Amino acid sequence: MPYKRDDSPYWWISFKTPAGRYVRRSSGTDDKAAAAAIENQARADAWKEKEWGVNPPRTFEEVIVPYLQHARQHQRSYETTAHRVKQLRKHFAAQIVNDLGGQSIRDYITARTQDGASAATVNRELAAFSAAINWCNTELEWALPNPVKGRTMKEPEGRVRWITRAEVDALCRAAREGRNGALLEDFVRLAVNTGCRKEELLGMEWRRVDLHNRLLYLEGEHTKAGKRRSIPLNQGALSALLGRQAFRAEHCPASPWVFARADGERAVSIRVGFENACKRAGIVDFVIHDLRHTCAAHLISAGVALAEVRDLLGHSTITMTERYAHLAPARVRDAVGILDGLSAERDEVVSRSRYAENPVRLISKEGKRL
Repeated sequence: MPYKRDDSPYWWISFKTPAGRYVRRSSGTDDKAAAAAIENQARADAWKEKEWGVNPPRTFEEVIVPYLQHARQHQRSYETTAHRVKQLRKHFAAQIVNDLGGQSIRDYITARTQDGASAATVNRELAAFSAAINWCNTELEWALPNPVKGRTMKEPEGRVRWITRAEVDALCRAAREGRNGALLEDFVRLAVNTGCRKEELLGMEWRRVDLHNRLLYLEGEHTKAGKRRSIPLNQGALSALLGRQAFRAEHCPASPWVFARADGERAVSIRVGFENACKRAGIVDFVIHDLRHTCAAHLISAGVALAEVRDLLGHSTITMTERYAHLAPARVRDAVGILDGLSAERDEVVSRSRYAENPVRLISKEGKRL
């Protein structure tokens, strides 16, 4: 029997399938009679599936709603997934997933591209759709085709924007001129010297700061990859933390947050202040995440191994770190330098070989053998 929920304008259906599985989902309509008909059809499809082995049609909502319920409980990036689903819903709402094919996905790509979405954005949206289908096939034991597989767009090389040490200093001076300037300057210096992500720093608590051993501790719940790691602190990072410690002692000694406002509350966003500081410093096309790129670029340029940079930044694979490899030309220069030695050795061997074959022909102008 259809029922109403406070958080939805539509009627919901609920029943137990012959296989013993409970189904609770939105009918997608605010008409009770239509919702009852949808529920009866769903019951009939469940019976056919159990008794005849028929693969019943599944609408987009039937696939996406249970997946989102799962994602809400198990994904740290649930809000991002939900945002991507909004775009998918505009195109695939009320469509039968069983009937979707390659042309359906190409139509979606065309529509989103015309809207101005980048290849990376479209691919992430389609990845969410693919994940929902795969989840339903695994967890609900459905046998849905996955039209997304093998049909993503080619993405351009990942963006790597970084600034020099002099520009970092200029940015810090500009940050001090703005509102909450000390906080923003300390954030910039800590980000550049640790390579931490924005949320890893803004969510940093003092209990995870070890000034004695010069370490920051990140648990799996705080990192994008879900893996714990420790970040060593150099003098620049330590100075920024000592500045935050002095601010805390003066304004909010009970606050657990490293980047706290004067009232002790956590600083949630620094975007506006950061953008204004970039304008004052004359730095263009630069966002907060580029501070992380800057840290990696400085390390690679100084000759630090890619594997060590990977561990510091917390990349799950070396592939992510390899986008900075072009910043270490000295490493490649040393490699090709080996060819010079090989060429000299080869020339000497060839010369000796020619002399052994015909010593008479190798005569100098003075008439001496070479």
